[in-house]
Amino acid sequence: MPESMLLAAAAGVVAGVLAVGVVLLLRRIVLASKDLGTDVERATYQTLHLASRAATHLRGGLGEPDAVRAVRHLRTLLACDGLAIVDRSGAATVDGDHAAAIGQVAARLAAEASASGKAQVQRRITIGERETDAVAAPILTSGRAVGAIVAFAAPVRAGLVRATGEVADWVAAQVELGELDTSRAALAEAEVRALRAQISPHFIYNSLNAIASFINTDPAQARELVLEFADFTRYSFRRHGDFTTVAEELRSIDSYLRLERARFGDRLKVTLQVAPEVLSTVVPFLSIQPLVENAVRHGLEAKEGGGRITITAEDSGAFAEISVEDDGAGIDPEVLATVLAGGAPGEHVGLRNVDARLRQVYGDEHGLVVETNVGSGTLVRMRVPKSQPGRVGGHVRTGPVAPVAPVAPVDTDDERMPR
Repeated sequence: MPESMLLAAAAGVVAGVLAVGVVLLLRRIVLASKDLGTDVERATYQTLHLASRAATHLRGGLGEPDAVRAVRHLRTLLACDGLAIVDRSGAATVDGDHAAAIGQVAARLAAEASASGKAQVQRRITIGERETDAVAAPILTSGRAVGAIVAFAAPVRAGLVRATGEVADWVAAQVELGELDTSRAALAEAEVRALRAQISPHFIYNSLNAIASFINTDPAQARELVLEFADFTRYSFRRHGDFTTVAEELRSIDSYLRLERARFGDRLKVTLQVAPEVLSTVVPFLSIQPLVENAVRHGLEAKEGGGRITITAEDSGAFAEISVEDDGAGIDPEVLATVLAGGAPGEHVGLRNVDARLRQVYGDEHGLVVETNVGSGTLVRMRVPKSQPGRVGGHVRTGPVAPVAPVAPVDTDDERMPR
C-alpha cells in the first residue's frame, strides 16, 4: 500500500477517535447541566446562596466593616450597576465604580426614603461621565427606619424597584436578628450579674465573720480560709468567658464549701461522687455553684442540726448528668413552679437563673429537673452534652484539666473528688 494511503488511513482513524471523544464530552456536559437542575432551580440556588453569604456580614450592623462584603453580594443579587447600604447616620457602604459620588447621592436618597418610609426613584443622575437612575428603599425595623438600600441602574425599571424593596425588607430582618443576638448576650450577662449579686452580700458577710472568728483562736485556719475566700471570689467575679468546665466549677464549689463549713462546723456534711470522664465537660459559667449555695441557704440553714449535701456528676454516654441533693427543709412545689416561671423575686434566684440559662444554651429539654417538697429535702438535676463544638474556643481554657482538690471529709461517709 502506498505511503500516502497509509497516512490517509491513519488520519481517518485519528479523526474518528476525536469525533467520538467530542461526542462523549458533549454528552457529559449535557448530563452535568441536567444534574444542576433547570434554569429556575439554578436561579433559585444562586439567589439563596448570595443571600446566605450576605447574611453573615449583616448581623453586626449596617455600619460595620463586614457590610462591605454584604453589599458586594447584594449587588450581584440585584444585577445593578452600583449599590449602597446607608446606615442611620448617613454613612454609605458602596460597591461599584465612582464610589464617592455614589455614596453622596445614596446618602441623600436614603434620607428621603427613610423620612417617607417608602421607596424613592430618581432619574437622570450623573455619576462620573455617565447618566443613570437610582432607587432607594428604606430598611425598617419595628416601624422605624434604620437605613436604606440604594441601587443604581440605567434605567431603573419596575422589577428593580420591587426587588430593591424586597432586599431592604430582608436586610431589616438580618439587622433585627443581630439585635436579638446582642440582646441575648446582654441577658446572659445580666443573669450572671444577678448570680454574683446573690453571692456578694450574703456569702461574703458570713465568710468574713467566720474568718474573723479564727484570727485569735486558730491563725493558721484563718489564713487558709482567707486563701479559699480569695480563690472563690476570683472565680465568681471574673470578667471573661460565658462558659467553664465541670472541673473548674467544682474547684470553686470546693472553696465555697470550705468557707461554709468553717461557719456550720459538723452541721454541714458533704458527699461527692464525681466521674473523672465528665471533669472536662463545658458548662455555663456559675451553673453548678448556685445550686450548691441554694442547698445551703434554703435547705440546711433553716434545718435544726444542719444536714448533708450530695453532689454527683455522672457520665451518661453523650451527656454529663450533674445533681445536687440536700436533706434540708425542701420547697413547696407551688412556690418552686412560681420561681422557675420568673416570679417570687429574691427567692431561689440561683435556681431560676441557672434554669433559664440552660434552656437558652441547650434548649428547653435541658432545663433543671427539681424534685422537692416541704420537709423532704431537694434534688436538682441538670443534663448537658459533653461534646459542644464551638463552645470552647474563646470561652474556657483548653488543654489538660488540672486536678480538683478534694473537699476534706467531715465523716466516714464523705468521698473525695477524683484526681
